Amino acid sequence: MRTAIVHYWLVGMRGGEAVLEELLRCYPDADIYTHVYDPDRVSARIRERPVTETFVGRLPGARRHHALYLPFMPRALEELDLTGYDLVISSESGPAKGVIAHPDATHVCYCHSPMRYLYDHYPQYRATLGPVKRALFSHLAHRLRQWDVATAARVDHFVANSQFIARRIARVYGREASVVHPPVDLARFGAVSATARDAGYLVVSQLVPYKRVDLAVEAFRRLDLPLTVAGDGPMAERLASEAPAHVRFLGRVDDAALAALYARARALIFPGEEDFGIVPVEAMASGCPVIAYGRGGACDTVLDGQTGVLFHEQTAEALMAAVRRFETMDLPADRVAAGAERFGAARFRAGFEAEVERAMEAKHRAMTPSFGAPPMPVALGGGS
Repeated sequence: MRTAIVHYWLVGMRGGEAVLEELLRCYPDADIYTHVYDPDRVSARIRERPVTETFVGRLPGARRHHALYLPFMPRALEELDLTGYDLVISSESGPAKGVIAHPDATHVCYCHSPMRYLYDHYPQYRATLGPVKRALFSHLAHRLRQWDVATAARVDHFVANSQFIARRIARVYGREASVVHPPVDLARFGAVSATARDAGYLVVSQLVPYKRVDLAVEAFRRLDLPLTVAGDGPMAERLASEAPAHVRFLGRVDDAALAALYARARALIFPGEEDFGIVPVEAMASGCPVIAYGRGGACDTVLDGQTGVLFHEQTAEALMAAVRRFETMDLPADRVAAGAERFGAARFRAGFEAEVERAMEAKHRAMTPSFGAPPMPVALGGGS
């Protein structure tokens, strides 16, 4: 079985690329197609496979400024020649599912999310642009939505990374989606005893507006409890300048430092709405409970009262109430860590392969003629 994997772009290693690595473990002979490929910024496992760029990758400055070439990506996908592949897997967050597969091939889309900047986050993204760029983007976004919705018909089977994204797929594309949670590298983290958790509370996040780290800073200002923020982004300077002394900012940290932070934190604070959210699972794998906003992927990952606490209004007051509630609870580290075991890489591979098998069987049935019962013989009446 010849397999092609279409990934939106390969210019770094984040959650989508971790999924791609596991897809390559499922289908080690797969060929990779993408818009832009920077081999120096991806893993050795990805570099081992043949990678074909669309023409977008040959445009000036595409490796650093690929987002500027978004208008060209639909046509670029449609020009890829996928003839001869039995299975096409698209890894969708940017444009990827719009490829034209052979009619006999099975196309399975693993959807991290329909493009957020066209749908849920469109008003916020548009508001960050100047007048000229805003007018251009409004026109482009309208055309892209039309193409994006139309190309959903090219997919035989959707697989979402969370129940939240499955609902978004139903709303945007009018399609049902199975759910297979993305893989998390649980082996990097080990549960520790609760007595070692003496470093206060922790936020691990990009410092961008929709992550709502500002809520955590304000809540802990008023609670007068220690908070450590690990991560960087355009809001870093402003948030740090406004924070009280007991809220400290570390900037970006490496994997070893992150594991140490999880191991000593009293709880992770997760105030944003995410499509899935790998950070809470990483924290739970180390035995660190999670206090999370109860929308999005956190509803799939955090078990209220067992592995953490959910709050249901995205306000500093609601977060403060959740912290106070958490302070009255006993959540053993081993129980919290056990809650993360549902999200290991082996579980992802088994779940995704089962969905592919199901999709291929359905495609085979649809292509097999059904002749039904043989017709009843017609009696030819004889004369007397």
